[in-house]
This record gives sequence, C-alpha cells and structure tokens, in this order.
Amino acid sequence: MKPNTHPEPTQSAPAALTIPQEAFDWYDEYAHGDIDRRTFMRRLATLGIAGLTLNAVAGALLPNYALAEQVSFNDPDIKASYMEFDAPKGHGKGRGYLVLPKGVSAEKPAPAVLVAHENRGLNPYIEDVARRLAKAGYVALAPDALFPLGGYPGNDDDGRAMQKTLDRGKIEGDFIGAAEMLKAHELTTDKLGMVGFCFGGYLTNQLSALVPDMINAAVPYYGTPPQGDIAAIEAVMQLHFAGLDTRVNGYWPDYEAALKAANIDYTAYLYPDVNHGFHNDSTARYDEASAELAWKRTLEFFGQHLA
Repeated sequence: MKPNTHPEPTQSAPAALTIPQEAFDWYDEYAHGDIDRRTFMRRLATLGIAGLTLNAVAGALLPNYALAEQVSFNDPDIKASYMEFDAPKGHGKGRGYLVLPKGVSAEKPAPAVLVAHENRGLNPYIEDVARRLAKAGYVALAPDALFPLGGYPGNDDDGRAMQKTLDRGKIEGDFIGAAEMLKAHELTTDKLGMVGFCFGGYLTNQLSALVPDMINAAVPYYGTPPQGDIAAIEAVMQLHFAGLDTRVNGYWPDYEAALKAANIDYTAYLYPDVNHGFHNDSTARYDEASAELAWKRTLEFFGQHLA
C-alpha cells in the first residue's frame, strides 16, 4: 500500500517492554475476534521472551484505560454527560456520550463531530477522544453501539462478544440517528465531522457513503472501505493507516482507485513501522509520535472544513 505520503516520524522511543511483532499481530487477531483469549495467551506463551513473564507481555498488550485520559471529565473547559437520541433506522433509541465545549450556546453554536468506537463498545479511550474534541471547540458525541444490550460492560472482552451479536446495519442506523440529532441540535452549526477508529473507521467510511448529505468531513483511522456507494460520498476525507496493518491496508488500493474514479477530495497518510491501533494510548500498540501527528492533522482538517 502506498497512500499519498508525506514525511513521517520514526517510531517513538520503545516502551519498557520490547515486544516481538508476532505478539502485536496475534493481538490484532484477538481484538478482531479471529482467535479467542485462550488461543492468544497460548501463542504468547510460545514466544519465550527473555526476562519477561507471560503476564507482563499480556498486560502491556491489553488495554489499561487509566493511561488513556488526556482530558479529565472535570476539565473546566468542557461539560460531559450521557444522552439518548432517536434512531429510527437502527434500534429505535441510541445513547451516547455528549461533550460540550465551554461557551457554546444557541447564540454561539459550534461545529459538531461524531465519534465512532472500535468493535467493543464505548470504552474510556473513545470517551476521552470525545473530550479532546470538545476541548478543541467542537460539540462531540460518541454513541455506544451496545446500548440496546445495556451498554459497554466495563471490559473489552465482554464488549467485543456483545457487539458481535448485533446486526451491523442496525448499528449503522443508530449512528445515523446520532448524526441526525447533531445536525439538528440547537448548539451546533450545520457542519458535521466524523472520526472513527478500527470498526469506527469503517463506520466513518460507511456513513459518508450512506448519508453523504450529512457528513461534511470524515476522518477514518485504519478503517475498511464502505459497503455503500463510494461514488455517493460528498465529504472531504482524511484517512490514516498504520504501516504494519496488512489486514486493513490490503483493502486500500481498490478503495483509493474508487475514490479517484469518483473525484472524491481525500488525503491519505501512512505511518511507517506502527501497528493497527497506534492512536489508542491504552495499549503497547500506541505510538506517541505518530498518534500526535495524526491527531494534529485531524484537528487541522476539521478546523479547515468545519469552520
């Protein structure tokens, strides 16, 4: 894969543990439901990493959401709450984490950004992403696809299993309901952006194709292409890919060709030597230099197209 590339940073300083690439690849399989936890742990045990215990390696790879809070929910520049919204194209009702920037009002509305989570529900990392966006001046809403089942259960294993039982079309309908709510909200302008990670990257691509009149600027992180009509996309797009993510990157050549054929305004960035999930600061896949650069580009992109 070779997206439109710009000079990229080298990988940031290694974490305290030096973890072989095989372990990251197996974690990717585990995180996407291709293998179960027992198989993942059994494979880790075969590595025989000198001086490291199995628990130490697994602990570094599995999420530690205490590490993911960059903006406190008590930050004086934001106001966070949970809200329900109508989702007639989905499960009827949805629920999400709504974060407002300081000073927003009906007289002084702000552009909005819809935040789409991974394949395990609305976990603390995604909530923090919503707070980061509100801190930057956006009305941010992060829906929880697991709301029909009671919501994110507090751990990723159960969340992943729950999300697999849901109809993908219904999930898409719930996020469309969230987009409709944001577009009509008295505190927002008529500009709506969307950002998503992994499965949320797919949702960002998909909603851009399904409801093109609603999404003005789309930023999928390592997301697979939409199953809707790519030529229908009206949003300006900024796509982020991890250099070591062979699974998602394999879709890119055909997706890029379709974007070009439809004259979609897009920019794609490839971050060398980083893994799928490099923006998620709760696991060892996190790469600080690439994540900060990608987020800087994301905020600049939204600033340009949602102002």
